[in-house]
Amino acid sequence: MRTIDLSPLYRSFIGSDHLASLVDAASRAEKQSSYPPYNIELLAEDKYRITMAIAGFSKDDINIVVEDNTLVINSNKTVDAKDAQERKFLHKGISERNFERKFQLGDHVKVLTADLENGLLHVDLERVIPEAKKPRKIEIGSRLFDNE
Repeated sequence: MRTIDLSPLYRSFIGSDHLASLVDAASRAEKQSSYPPYNIELLAEDKYRITMAIAGFSKDDINIVVEDNTLVINSNKTVDAKDAQERKFLHKGISERNFERKFQLGDHVKVLTADLENGLLHVDLERVIPEAKKPRKIEIGSRLFDNE
């Protein structure tokens, strides 16, 4: 297991303790399996799309949840035991196993839509920065608060 010493960051970045938790989450994400395959696209400056290949799954088999800046996509497909016994494969290359895939979202990234079409799940995201967080120019000699 790799360990990363983040102590130099603490000297020059305020709030870098949050960075340490992101690095930890990223290292845990590396341990995930490669199933199902996915793409992450940049559609515009602040718009993204995650596309997952989930052939054989219906929209009822998929759960999409966002909690604490983590997008979790998982399946809960149940295979009918009777159907599984009747089917005999000469070659089985299409996986029907359940999965869980986690994506760490940046601050202010929101999930807009999720669509399932032709075996591909598309999840569209957008970063929406609130006005209070956008850069603003401060004039020298100006007062930011009226109550001073």
